[in-house]
Amino acid sequence: MRWIKPLAIGALCLTLTACATSPTGRQQLTLVSDAQLNQMGAQAFEQYQQDLPTVGGATHRYVQCVADAIVGALPPEQQRAQDWQIRVFESDQANAFALPGGYMGVNTGLLRIAETQDQLATVIGHEVGHVLARHANERVSTQTATQLGLSVLSSVSGMQGPAGEQMMGALGLGAQYGVLLPFSRRHESEADVIGLRLMADAGFDPRASVTLWQNMEAAGGARPPAWMSTHPSQGQRMAGLQANMDDAVARYERARQAGRTPNCLRP
Repeated sequence: MRWIKPLAIGALCLTLTACATSPTGRQQLTLVSDAQLNQMGAQAFEQYQQDLPTVGGATHRYVQCVADAIVGALPPEQQRAQDWQIRVFESDQANAFALPGGYMGVNTGLLRIAETQDQLATVIGHEVGHVLARHANERVSTQTATQLGLSVLSSVSGMQGPAGEQMMGALGLGAQYGVLLPFSRRHESEADVIGLRLMADAGFDPRASVTLWQNMEAAGGARPPAWMSTHPSQGQRMAGLQANMDDAVARYERARQAGRTPNCLRP
């Protein structure tokens, strides 16, 4: 038991040296190098393109137009920091994703719900927000730290055999719902706020974000309770967006006055 104190001190030192700050000012744990995660993102993006057919033509130009407008509103250093790419995938699932390195995908199923360029900008801004906030790094780091903590607890408690495995399973479930999923919901809410700012800075009407989630709610089926989900409920998302809407509308008006008036033609 004498080694527990040095281990705790070591873990604290590791945490302190791996701290970062998100665009909203939240403290983060980031244990993995961005270069390593960006490489993983590129590999995953390539695999995704092999697994699902991509859509080109007017549909891709439309999605690319919205993405270009949002990325173009970023500070130059953030534009250069990622290899910003976006693809449209043929899939009925109303989904989109972002990977480390700036690789993004939008499914055709989502385009049936995001009815306007402003609604689509809500989604793409959200995905860019995930990348800027380094959420993938934080998720990997949190999972690594959680698994390490459970392993240490198992060793200290001396839990062996079927009873010990059952106890560790319960602790793993507790860790999942008590640590990993709340972090993921926090990421989603944070990406909503960052995305709201980004779309407004690019000249897209941020009020369309609420309409998008109303469309999502109308199209959605049964969902797990919010506390068991990796995403906030639709009502929670809309409330969070509304809470930040005054600032977003002011940003939007400034962007329009500065000449940012995107006109992405929906096919």
